[in-house]
Amino acid sequence: MEIKAIHGRLESVAADTVIVNLFSGVTEPGGATGALDRALGGAISELIAQGDLTGKAGEVFALYPRGAIAAKRVLVSGLGDRDAFDVEAARRAAGAAARKARSLGAEVIASVVHGAGVGGLEAEAAAQATAEGMLLGLYRYEAKKQEPGKSQPQQLLLVEADESRLEEVSRGAETARAISAGVSLARDLVNGPSNVVIPEYLAASARAIAEEHAMSVFVGDRAWAEAQEMGAFAAVSQGTAREPQFIVLEHNPGGSDEQPVVLVGKGLTFDTGGISIKPALNMQNMISDMGGAGAVLGTMKAVGELGLARRVIGIAACTENMPDGAAFRPGDVLTASNGKTIEVVNTDAEGRLVLADALVHAAGLKPSAVVNLATLTGACVVALGSDTAAGLFGNDDALRDQLLKAADASSERAWPLPIYPEHSEAIKSRVADMKNSGGRPGGASTAAAFLKEFVSYPWAHLDIAGMALSDKGHAYAAKGASGYGVRLLTSWLRSLPA
Repeated sequence: MEIKAIHGRLESVAADTVIVNLFSGVTEPGGATGALDRALGGAISELIAQGDLTGKAGEVFALYPRGAIAAKRVLVSGLGDRDAFDVEAARRAAGAAARKARSLGAEVIASVVHGAGVGGLEAEAAAQATAEGMLLGLYRYEAKKQEPGKSQPQQLLLVEADESRLEEVSRGAETARAISAGVSLARDLVNGPSNVVIPEYLAASARAIAEEHAMSVFVGDRAWAEAQEMGAFAAVSQGTAREPQFIVLEHNPGGSDEQPVVLVGKGLTFDTGGISIKPALNMQNMISDMGGAGAVLGTMKAVGELGLARRVIGIAACTENMPDGAAFRPGDVLTASNGKTIEVVNTDAEGRLVLADALVHAAGLKPSAVVNLATLTGACVVALGSDTAAGLFGNDDALRDQLLKAADASSERAWPLPIYPEHSEAIKSRVADMKNSGGRPGGASTAAAFLKEFVSYPWAHLDIAGMALSDKGHAYAAKGASGYGVRLLTSWLRSLPA
């Protein structure tokens, strides 16, 4: 799907569908909406006066010009209250309108840049938000079904009347295109069925990213992990016949020897819970247990698309957790690659085991900072809710604050949670250095305390258990995989000083 910025006026652009906007409480539309209203003989003003068109957030109203302008239909998307307007409101208005346009069979959509006028946003930021909302709103997982869905629009146009702002609008659209490509990849990986998106599939995806964007890639198998003495990662993979894949993908366009930023993702392509098997109800949702790895690979794709001038390394530790006769068991004691021993008390607390060896491996890359993402604990969902925010833990206040700022900028929310001495105390073991679970109370924090045992650098942990898979969706995200983390991480990476 092509997206580009053009100079012109909506009333004369060659598109079958045009999109304008309206704040709630407005009685006389201005800007591009006002110009279109005049071209339509006051039709929009009349609908406002009659109370049919309110401008509330989420509202999308369709009008049919009958030859008054070039387009076949006009959509007016509500921006909500002017005082509450921000880039997320622009993103949501764009997403809702684009999805409505698709439902009406639109092939070419031309949209105003939401918020670049009276909305008070800078043109580039407004264009990025508008384009992201449209591209992400139109995302659809192409499932294997006999009955096809509505055809996708072929072209999206951001129309800017002020030629002096066209370059800014073009930059915003291109940034949105690159980031949306990464989000869409992450969504595809999480939405994919567990018999398709296996560890080898994620490795193939990493190789495709590397080939497309001139990155280097390494994939370690079971024998390699055992040779590296990754006793925790290897143990989780014992019960599956599929080869685990330890993926290391590096973006370093300048061949720099600078300290890299390292992103680490949990990649459980399916999690039965192992011997501590999960209940059957909703176990199919465990296709999302590789959401952290999906976000890392999606971010690496976005980094490549943007041509980011920074050394970034993505690690995805991928396997399945299955309960066959070779599976690891409660009562086992494992030795991680840093020599620390772990008493297994619950094989369903496997994600932290996979991450333990990945975080130790990251230390060997001499990173400036490491951020890991994982669908780690149901306790985090209890604490923060589904589709609400990720839990943010770490050992470095400056890194935490950078990520919180990026979370605000991207509207992928995160909330700081603690690792207190009591949480470390809860995972003490009688027979090993630590247990792999501290039980239910404070479960998100005890899991973070476990991970902290394997880091020796500025580190942050995002528990995305409530964010990777959505049963609700919203204006620019259908039900299913959200791609959470790609926009947050990309925003953070772009914000870092050169």
